Amino acid sequence: MGKAAVYGLGMSKPRDHAALEQRRTKAGILFNKGYSAPEVARRFGVARQVAYRWKDAWEQGGKGALASKGPAGRKPKLTGEQIHRVTEALLTGPAAQGYKTDLWTLPRVAALIKDLTGVRYHPGHVWRLMGANGFSCQRPERRAVERDEKAIRRWQRVEWPALKKRPAGKGGPSYS
Repeated sequence: MGKAAVYGLGMSKPRDHAALEQRRTKAGILFNKGYSAPEVARRFGVARQVAYRWKDAWEQGGKGALASKGPAGRKPKLTGEQIHRVTEALLTGPAAQGYKTDLWTLPRVAALIKDLTGVRYHPGHVWRLMGANGFSCQRPERRAVERDEKAIRRWQRVEWPALKKRPAGKGGPSYS
């Protein structure tokens, strides 16, 4: 994955848990005022099932039941600063990191992450990390270095039409 293979770099936008909690709290206040779950769902643009879940939580535990529990899942191994360092190193290219070819492979990226951060990733998991940070898998073009575009165009325009089989004209042999 060289410089040319990186498109649309950027992190995916994380959820704003505080804003989501605030929305649920406002819904709870409406439930307190006697609004129905379908009405709350319409006002907040959510599915009725979501509003019913919020209503049940509000009735059972009040405001605390609608509080944000934070992001789900395992905590990331790399900090934002570490991800930034790895991204910068990837953008400089494999040659700048001491590799002979200008091609990033998953084992190479895993080794780079280990060297820069001390965090070990299995090469089979590196592609998820790369995708989450805006990188995509690219295949290198398989063209000869010696390729002569001018000679290829001339062959296509001049020599190939001369070699093409032409239909027989009048008086030619017929095989039907």
